[in-house]
Amino acid sequence: MLREGRGTCSAKHAYLAREIERDFPQLSPQIVHRVYRVERAAAEDLYGAEVARHVPEGGLIDVHRYLTVEIDGDRITIDATFPGPPWDGRSALPLACGPGDDFLAGSDPDADKRQLQAEHCDPALREPFIEALGRSSGS
Repeated sequence: MLREGRGTCSAKHAYLAREIERDFPQLSPQIVHRVYRVERAAAEDLYGAEVARHVPEGGLIDVHRYLTVEIDGDRITIDATFPGPPWDGRSALPLACGPGDDFLAGSDPDADKRQLQAEHCDPALREPFIEALGRSSGS
């Protein structure tokens, strides 16, 4: 991920959580998974036309990973999936997904995410979208 300058939300936030826990444990990083619906129009806005064409007309369900950290007693969201403006170190960062249901990750976030994908996602719809997202310059 670091060598190629790209990666998935899962890899980026697992790495970021480890780094924050090591260097700033007082921030209490917590990995969160959001189960949400990807709509074609939103996918085009966020990821571009090439990725959006892999979203079915009726949309699809995906699971997105992000972090929360505690700053001055407030728990804020941190989403480092895509590049954006410099972070001010205090404000929440917007999520790179739509609204949905959030699930706190346990001691094995990857297993937790796989379980949520198995429960909520249709692999025949999701996998082409994820492959296209991985090929895009925005991942």
